[in-house]
Amino acid sequence: MASITNSFAISGIEGYLVEMETDTIYGQPSVSIIGLGDRAIKEASERIHAAIISKGYDFPKMKIVINLAPGDIKKKGSHFDLSMAIGLLLRSDQILLKDIDLKSFGFIGELSLNGLIRPCTGVLPMVIAAKKAGIKSIVVPKENVSEASLVNGVNVYGFDDLKLLIDFLEGKVKIDKDVEIIDGKTVLNYPIDFSDVKGQDVLIEYIVVAAAGGHNMLMVGTPGCGKSMIAKRIPTILPSMGEEEALEVTKIYSVAGLLKDRGHLITQRPFRAPHHSASLNALIGGGNNAMPGEVSLAHNGVLFLDEVAEFNKKTLEALRQPMEDKSVTVARVNSTNTYPTNFMFVSAMNPCPCGYHGTKKCRCTDYEVLKYRQKVSGPILDRIDIQKYVHTVDFMELTDSKKSITSEGLRKRVENARSIQRSRYKDIDGVNCNAQMTPELIREYCELDEESKELLKKAYDRYGYSARTYDKFLKIARTFADLDDSPNIRKRDIANVLLSRDLDKEKTMMHTV
Repeated sequence: MASITNSFAISGIEGYLVEMETDTIYGQPSVSIIGLGDRAIKEASERIHAAIISKGYDFPKMKIVINLAPGDIKKKGSHFDLSMAIGLLLRSDQILLKDIDLKSFGFIGELSLNGLIRPCTGVLPMVIAAKKAGIKSIVVPKENVSEASLVNGVNVYGFDDLKLLIDFLEGKVKIDKDVEIIDGKTVLNYPIDFSDVKGQDVLIEYIVVAAAGGHNMLMVGTPGCGKSMIAKRIPTILPSMGEEEALEVTKIYSVAGLLKDRGHLITQRPFRAPHHSASLNALIGGGNNAMPGEVSLAHNGVLFLDEVAEFNKKTLEALRQPMEDKSVTVARVNSTNTYPTNFMFVSAMNPCPCGYHGTKKCRCTDYEVLKYRQKVSGPILDRIDIQKYVHTVDFMELTDSKKSITSEGLRKRVENARSIQRSRYKDIDGVNCNAQMTPELIREYCELDEESKELLKKAYDRYGYSARTYDKFLKIARTFADLDDSPNIRKRDIANVLLSRDLDKEKTMMHTV
């Protein structure tokens, strides 16, 4: 009768239970691993063979069949090694269990040829899947214990040697579960601060609005005016992540193999700033195993594209769907995965190829300016809520010794506005801030008085805004009102919103929707 052990696989950022069925059959000695495994799984037979022999056990001289159930879903990774080895030793009666209910155990780990247990990626979502499946105990590599311990309600056992694990299962050694005290909180300690920014008070106010409501933003200005400097400081004023948000981000980084501190949840919102030479796969996701790209690594944080007009147009256009749907499906031959992409999009660009449009230094023709700006298409611009020009800073403002407002002060305003929004949308799944409002929520929470409607109508008719832009105006107006703790959207909120679209007033900007 086949032995059955539990392990786990990952689809996107979610784990699911995989039952490893192992049987030995009389026939030509061989190992057959079935169940739609990738090459790493197929090669597991050699690792298992060497590991079992190196620890003094016999490798059965029979036909060995290992089935990864369910057998109709593609699986990948080398972390199934440990579960396969335990299942094979059980089937050949080389392990005699004592006081162990194997059904309540799960096994994760890659084996070395010497029988050591190596760490692997994606442990966090797999342990979460174990908890959902009712598995009470999980065996992981020693180096993954801290990461696995982030999940409450599961007994985590860490091993770095196959023989020691077998002795534990047989009751020869007693090992307590690892109960490391994991600090899920991380002190927000940024080396940069908004107090370093001089002479951009108006722009900073719109930065606060963008952070408070999760709105996308574009900054246009000459080289050296502070666009990148300001963008890099946006994470310092973003609200702290809730436990669910932190868990989502940590799962993505665990799957991508980018989890630096395995003992902590990622509590600082991600800030991703890919270079303009980044490929489509790097930005959206891809590779042989459809791994997450920058849009997913920026989930619940900021995706910053500096010199956005220098990005490949095809790459830039690929952002349209993730920005709108808040998720992206990466389809490849080996696998198809869906990842969340709920990020705040911040971008910066020069006003023209030389960067000095509107000054005496500029030598660009009108045609060159138009061609340069058209690299950022109308549909992309339509998805960017706030579009502001960044003016050069006056010498007197640079030398002014007066202290600017700090990131801590700005963050308090943002946190207050976000707490209002969390309370407003507490019973609505998938909506945490104003930027995520659905059309139904806009109708409910963004009612305008007659004066505000008239003002917005004049701008709508003059500039020919799209329906999407109209909805975005209402969302931003709601954020302005929240920052002042106002229950209603006021006329001045609409006026501030209309001032957030500087590019609409530039006659040389061509919109192609």
